[in-house]
Amino acid sequence: MEMATYITAFVTLFVVIDPIGLLPLFIALTGGMSVAQRRRIAWRALAVAAGLLTLFGLVGEAILTGIGISIPAFRIAGGVLLFLTAVDMLFQRRTERREEQAQGSGDELPDPSVFPLATPLIAGPGALATMILLVGQGQGPLHTAMILLVMLAVLAIMHILFEMATPLAHALGRTGVMVITRLMGMLLTALAIQFIIDGLKGSGLFG
Repeated sequence: MEMATYITAFVTLFVVIDPIGLLPLFIALTGGMSVAQRRRIAWRALAVAAGLLTLFGLVGEAILTGIGISIPAFRIAGGVLLFLTAVDMLFQRRTERREEQAQGSGDELPDPSVFPLATPLIAGPGALATMILLVGQGQGPLHTAMILLVMLAVLAIMHILFEMATPLAHALGRTGVMVITRLMGMLLTALAIQFIIDGLKGSGLFG
């Protein structure tokens, strides 16, 4: 596989997981906590998310095969899902839903690392579907390992952002985060369409 494939995989996962968009929510969910407490929550959330994403990347295709769903069909379905996610990002519905999830945790879950941070905010349906799609684009353990490394690179960047959460959020401001989220939404729209095109080509419907 060409390096461009893994660059595209990185961009896709980065856009779907949206680390920058998660910054203000991470700050809100860890409000009043010390730096050490925030660091522990960040590590735990990222570890759980990495486990979920790895699991779906490794056995997702086998599960689909077992229930009779072809990879091209899942590529098309995944592309549609990514497209809907992009529309949510463009019109800010995704951010509003995330804020509702964060508020919904309230005082019942003082440790937000597993829920809602790890899932569904980091390893949500879109990210899990993307892992299956990306691993399914190639063959062999090397390709799978590269996709897992790409996923870990995205999570590593998220950890760095979590470490810099407070100053970055102040620097960007709510307007800055909204602008970046919408730009990512536009990029994700194009990537989603590409997934659908690849799925249609692989289905054999068009020769």
